[in-house]
Amino acid sequence: MEFPALSGTEFRQHTHSNHHLRQATFNVLYMCSGCKEYGAGTRYVCQECDFQLHEFCMFSPQLLKDHPLHAHHQLFFQSQPRSETVGLSHTKCDICGSSAKGFIFSCRACTFQMHPCCALLSTEINLTAHIHPLKLQPLVQNSVTSCGQCGKKRVGGRIYHCTTCDYQIHAVCSKAFLNGLQANGIPTPEKPSGFATAARVASQVIVKFIGGLVEGIGEGVGDAIVDNMVRGRRIINRRGTR
Repeated sequence: MEFPALSGTEFRQHTHSNHHLRQATFNVLYMCSGCKEYGAGTRYVCQECDFQLHEFCMFSPQLLKDHPLHAHHQLFFQSQPRSETVGLSHTKCDICGSSAKGFIFSCRACTFQMHPCCALLSTEINLTAHIHPLKLQPLVQNSVTSCGQCGKKRVGGRIYHCTTCDYQIHAVCSKAFLNGLQANGIPTPEKPSGFATAARVASQVIVKFIGGLVEGIGEGVGDAIVDNMVRGRRIINRRGTR
């Protein structure tokens, strides 16, 4: 994204210390360069590169003590999760159940970790989407939970349940009230399926491998093979979006 000239206070962020960042507000969707999650509205941007951060990622502390979601251990800020991937899948946040790909608060005494946005949540929250307080429920492994916000069922991640009625919301859906999406009228983008992601990665690996054989079998023949594979992949992608 190309940003207009911005004035105002310049900030430094330790994970992007080469350039200054300035606060900006745009009512469009963006991907935070820190936690690798979506946001909208206020963010901190670098005008020399395509780096932008949520406000809560910009000012994340290095240490969380007595956090209500993990009160018995300290949580340390890390720019990357403890283990980047498990097979073809990323490790998960223990609150929302979504992939942990960037900034994370991690426990050194156990395996607990959570996104900076999830660190803004608590054991009980109030949302504009519901008139009653919502209480965080214990995680039940492999349980399928419905949601009054997205209207879908989900496996994994914790939920908030109403203390007065039967309303409940996925913890991951409650984050839309914190990251600017709800305030700017932007629905949370659909997550691609694991099969689609695996297929995309595999096809990229194969194309690169075949491309590496170009010199060995002749440039013209090799280019034709790669071109045909890429065209085939585009046809598959178009079919998948119908």
